[in-house]
Amino acid sequence: MSFLKMIEIDKAFFGKSANTKVNLTVEQGEIHALLGENGAGKTTLMNILYGIYQADSGSIELEGNPVQIKSPKDAINHKIGMVHQHFTLVPTLTVSENITLGLKSPGYPFVKRKQVDEEIRTLSERYHLAVDPTALVNTLSVGQQQRVEIIKVLYRQAKLLILDEPTAVLTPQEVESLFDILRRLRSEGHSVIIITHHIAEVLDLTDRITILRSGEKVGEVATSQTSKEELSQLMVGRKLQNATKSKLPFAYDTKGFEVSSIIGAHEEIGPLSLSVPPGQIVGIAGVDGNGQKALAEIMLGIRKIKEGTIALDGQNLEHLGVKQRRSLGFGYISDDRLLDSLVLDMDLQENLLLTKYRTTDCKKHHLIDYKELHKQTEQAVNEYAIKTGAIEHPVRYLSGGNQQKLILARELAGSPKVVIACQPTRGLDIGSTEEVHKTLLALRREGCSVVLISSDLEEILDLSDTIAVIYRGQIADVIVNEGDVDLTYLGLLMAGTVERRNA
Repeated sequence: MSFLKMIEIDKAFFGKSANTKVNLTVEQGEIHALLGENGAGKTTLMNILYGIYQADSGSIELEGNPVQIKSPKDAINHKIGMVHQHFTLVPTLTVSENITLGLKSPGYPFVKRKQVDEEIRTLSERYHLAVDPTALVNTLSVGQQQRVEIIKVLYRQAKLLILDEPTAVLTPQEVESLFDILRRLRSEGHSVIIITHHIAEVLDLTDRITILRSGEKVGEVATSQTSKEELSQLMVGRKLQNATKSKLPFAYDTKGFEVSSIIGAHEEIGPLSLSVPPGQIVGIAGVDGNGQKALAEIMLGIRKIKEGTIALDGQNLEHLGVKQRRSLGFGYISDDRLLDSLVLDMDLQENLLLTKYRTTDCKKHHLIDYKELHKQTEQAVNEYAIKTGAIEHPVRYLSGGNQQKLILARELAGSPKVVIACQPTRGLDIGSTEEVHKTLLALRREGCSVVLISSDLEEILDLSDTIAVIYRGQIADVIVNEGDVDLTYLGLLMAGTVERRNA
């Protein structure tokens, strides 16, 4: 008897099908991957299981018994817990307060906090989820916050854990730690469903895999009996062709983009110098939290500098704001699309307009030309294969990957001179990642200066002409990438365990 069965699940939004007759079976004590492209219906299916959405038709069985799950409260009562891609913690509360939020804890309404903290410590030690119950959530790293979410689920005695893109914001070390935790949970009889599009992680961790494409189940395989090639073809429906970096384009007369001896206004960066010639991709490698975000925002003009110069083709920019730098040809892909890049209750057209409303291509007699905007939005949807019911729908109804594609369509439009790409493929499936890589390499061929900030070391190695390693807000070294990079040395630089060569 299977632990979970979802039978013939149908769900549509605005008349567009998100799930069509999907069947899913999960056994007790297994890690099961739900694999698929962006917009394949993975999160929708799990939101139905967790009670956030109601299926239009179909049924759910737990341990052989039919169940009705009409809310997350129902799911929790059935011992189902979910860790969302974007965490649901209250930053100003402690770990312990977040874990017990909404529960009648011992001593309620006068909670015996010391007793609760001790229970949480016991639980965290049992599963190797090292967190301090008394710490404020806003002082924790992303990996620690994820552990809090998992403890919150286990504290509610969940037998089935759903994790939505659990590795999207983790460092490689945090990913391995998470996998160790999930293996321990499996060994103790918990069932785990992971929503993902990372094939390598699926092959490393899971027992079985269900593949969705365009809302339909297209395969179910045992992990031990499949391969990366089979899974990628099931996901995408075609064979992939990796983008390959050609030799450096011809030399340009212009200087490109340069930052020289900059120090951030709050000293989170610097002193730091970096040169990004036209027609080259400079990769910024480093463990998350070493100043990558601050550097990107200084380059665009969001943050100010205390010392140093920023120049494009010899023209100083440090006195210019974001608006002026964008007008000179800057494109910016933020690492946090929900915070920095999208207005979720606005539709696709309006979000595309966010950086275009001052330009002439979407204006007529000083007013917005909605006919032209509609045309450009449709072109972007087609070019980037954005899956949406209609371009007038709010972007909150897009999957995370399709939201990212919309940002890429907006920021890479035209012929930018400088592109600052922070985690450009975070949350994207392999097919979409392939297209983004092709786009960045096309910009390189056209003479654009590209700054690629990525926690994916393989991405940095595949695309970059030179690799600058950042550690604690400074460039530890710059390495020419000719295909023979010493990965041991690179790792030591990222960890800050070798002496800096560049100030």
